[in-house]
Amino acid sequence: MAQWVSIWRAAQLAGIPRATLQRQVRAGELEENEGLVSTRSLLALYPQLQLESAGLAERVAQIRDESFGRRVRERLLPSQEVLAQRLFRQSQELADAQRHLQRYHALVVVLRDGIRQRQREAGGDDPRLAALERELAAGLARVLATEAVDALHVMDDMLKLISAHVTVRPSGRQFVVEGHDTLLQAALRAGVNINYGCGNGSCGMCKVRVIAGEVARTGHSDYALSEAERSQGHVLACTHTAASSELTIETLEAGGPADIPLQHITATVRALRELAPDILHLHLQTPRTHRLRFLAGQSVALGLAGVDGAPARHPVASCPCDDRNLHFFLPRDAEDPVATRLFEGAVRAGDAISVWGPYGRFTLAEGSQPLVFVACDHGFAPVKSLIEHALSLDAAPSITLFWLATRAGGHFLANQCRAWSAAIDLFEYSLFTDTEAAAGALQVARAMRADVFQIDCEFHLAGPVDFVMTIAAQLAEAGVSEGQIHVEVLP
Repeated sequence: MAQWVSIWRAAQLAGIPRATLQRQVRAGELEENEGLVSTRSLLALYPQLQLESAGLAERVAQIRDESFGRRVRERLLPSQEVLAQRLFRQSQELADAQRHLQRYHALVVVLRDGIRQRQREAGGDDPRLAALERELAAGLARVLATEAVDALHVMDDMLKLISAHVTVRPSGRQFVVEGHDTLLQAALRAGVNINYGCGNGSCGMCKVRVIAGEVARTGHSDYALSEAERSQGHVLACTHTAASSELTIETLEAGGPADIPLQHITATVRALRELAPDILHLHLQTPRTHRLRFLAGQSVALGLAGVDGAPARHPVASCPCDDRNLHFFLPRDAEDPVATRLFEGAVRAGDAISVWGPYGRFTLAEGSQPLVFVACDHGFAPVKSLIEHALSLDAAPSITLFWLATRAGGHFLANQCRAWSAAIDLFEYSLFTDTEAAAGALQVARAMRADVFQIDCEFHLAGPVDFVMTIAAQLAEAGVSEGQIHVEVLP
């Protein structure tokens, strides 16, 4: 018998990107009904899953290997308390199913005995009763016959123990809670921009209302919910996790940059290293009680004590899913006093740097269109943030990167591109070099037309003004609408 599971769960079961399943649903290759897909049609598309049904059990068995250590166990499995609650919930469902089966079986037995009694009373020669008895016996035989177990059904039951599926209302967005993640951590990893502030239970901004399912507390909270809020099912997402395998919550989400408040945070330098002769990698860490809430692709202003002048803005090069650890790729710039001090070696690990922001509207476009990113030199910083965010959303059918370098060491993270390409089927990239940004942009535009160019793509361009404007003009000339072109001009 076919089982119906969410696309999120189906992607987990099949071990393939969610975007791939969504594309197959749209093509009519995968049976879908109100957001759920049939395990029968999933097995028809991926018959090898029946052979690999032991894979999940083997994955769970790996946690017994001490070489993986506690960190691997915590990443794979929830806490013992949460695991016990999910197991208890599934045991309740199994007990309910068994009780219903017993009642149905008793009803069928009563019906069979009643038919036989009436047949005896009729002298055993009523053909209608005889036919009804034969049909009932054949139906019982079919029900009680031994059938092959649906491998995906078994795997789905296992996944319900080690991970929970969460639906957010009213947006309908979905994400999965794994390991020891809180609801807030899991939402941010999946690119769901729910409202939050401190992230440690102090401010109360991450309140969510539980509509269906159960939650479990994972940490202490200094923020006190009112009696009315508790009675309505409100909890803090940063101090609770999913205790049931299916959970529905109601909360506010950021729909765009206008929904993210400006913040001022004093962060600490964790690391500073040279990536290329003119590029520094700056790693900042925010306090646990004051994290930076931002959208992928946005920028912040950086300031140092004793440094005069307006602070320069720099794109955050990391994903919002890790809001405590902020990464930047700073170019050498004589007009940026903070960058100058960093290149001079005047800043060390442990020093404080002020962060203001976030700023900018260079964020990921909504929808499930193919994504094309085009960067020049350190324009790779906001593009990297957007790519990581797009990968966490797992909604784009393809992601393509074109990266132009105009200086020595301009492809300072080519290894990262190779790693993405090797690990992710939907990601492709091409590297280009040219001494002039505008001339290099024409080279990139020609390659885009010959390679993956599609009119229905969303294009995100980042780099110096000559580069960005040249690429944008080439796209417009090819018929791409202005709304599909998103630009970030960097000095």
